[in-house]
Amino acid sequence: MWEGFEKRVSMAGQLLNEVVSFLFFTALDLLDAVLCLVFKLLDYAFEAEWKPCYCSSSAREMITGSGKILVLDNSGIGGSKIVCLCSSKFYLEDISDTLYSRPPLLSELSRSTLTEICRLRSPRRHPAVTRFTINSTIVEMLQGKIGGQRSSPAPRWSDCACKRCAGWCSPYASGELYVHALCPPDGGSTAVEDVLFIHGFISSSSFWTETVFPNFSAEARSRYRFLAVDLLGFGRSPKPADSLYTLREHVDMIERSVLKRYRVRSFHIVAHSLGSILALALAVKYPDAVKSLTLLAPPYFPVPKGEQGTQYVLRRVAPRRVWPMIKLGASLACWYEHISRTVSLLMCKHHRFWEFLFRLFTCNRVRTFLMEGFFCHTHNAAWHTLHNIICGSAGKVEGYLDVVRERMRACEVTVLHGWNDDLLPVSCSAAVKARVPRANLRLIKGKDHITIVVGRQKAFARELEQIWAAPNLKAK
Repeated sequence: MWEGFEKRVSMAGQLLNEVVSFLFFTALDLLDAVLCLVFKLLDYAFEAEWKPCYCSSSAREMITGSGKILVLDNSGIGGSKIVCLCSSKFYLEDISDTLYSRPPLLSELSRSTLTEICRLRSPRRHPAVTRFTINSTIVEMLQGKIGGQRSSPAPRWSDCACKRCAGWCSPYASGELYVHALCPPDGGSTAVEDVLFIHGFISSSSFWTETVFPNFSAEARSRYRFLAVDLLGFGRSPKPADSLYTLREHVDMIERSVLKRYRVRSFHIVAHSLGSILALALAVKYPDAVKSLTLLAPPYFPVPKGEQGTQYVLRRVAPRRVWPMIKLGASLACWYEHISRTVSLLMCKHHRFWEFLFRLFTCNRVRTFLMEGFFCHTHNAAWHTLHNIICGSAGKVEGYLDVVRERMRACEVTVLHGWNDDLLPVSCSAAVKARVPRANLRLIKGKDHITIVVGRQKAFARELEQIWAAPNLKAK
């Protein structure tokens, strides 16, 4: 009897969540449309030109001034997807269609209902219709990259221009990513191995340097050189306004700023959340150099047959629900270009004020590295990285894992996930384990997406040292 009552309460709660979510996100659809116009007017007022956004797309073939770009758009029930680009350096298959194909909730519900009715009436399958379309915003942004003029490196009016955020614009800046290097006491000459740490979304190298770095043993400090990087667009690294923050751009910057700059030959990788995708891409590019992969809460969603990968991942990461709260935050960040830009304008542009308030109200008892990592980015960096890495890698991660399984048999693979992670379910790590059976999967009870490291940094530091000292690694 009690179980039946709990089931009814659970069903009522789910129904309430669905209804409130529908009303809430329908209102946000309208608000985002209004903010689109507001930001266009503000951009014109501050920068004397209309800036592109992803709210509209052209339904015809479109070619840039260089005559080098052609986009094919495959549309069917699953929505649009970019499949090809003709260009010398930049590839539109790296750009997720979720940037511009995000239908309003009411429109999506109506379309889904109509599709289901058509399916029931006519069970016969018809071949998908292929048509040519292009999103004009992508072309406008790429025009400055392919045979065109690059935009000024100066921050936009809605971005912070303080030294920490815009120091890379200085004529004396290297243009490389910020890297925090922890070397042995002798300066690194006796370091035997290198370890690369890659943070997750809207974070920074402080996620590692303030937690596990101080907790490594003296033996580990003398043996390893630790390299923690701020990804392109985050922390103290460059935040170019004309970048599309694709997987290729992120990996190329890590390669140039870390591997080449520090002359890294072989290395271990430790990555959290979004950083796990970059770690896998690096491992596939350097299969003989990566000794071990430690992935924390990797965002891997195996795509069911017949589903469009990018759109499927978008809806798994951001299901447009008001509960749990972390899903609400993910939905705001993923679906609403102009609402998320407003949040960035209020929080990131004025990060010094918010950091001051945070320290004031916590009386400096709480470290602020998590908040600082959250504040030090731009909307352009966060928006494109989220879509082009998390959603855009939907069709790539599976292949990366296959390479790790087949070609990197000597690479130690460890996957850690918090049982209480409400952002990325444990099934993500279980799917990695299924794809790479030799991977060591560890589920940490009572921990979530952040506390899998923060709060257990001493234990995590010991776990890493054990992974790096694994028998098969010693034999190398």
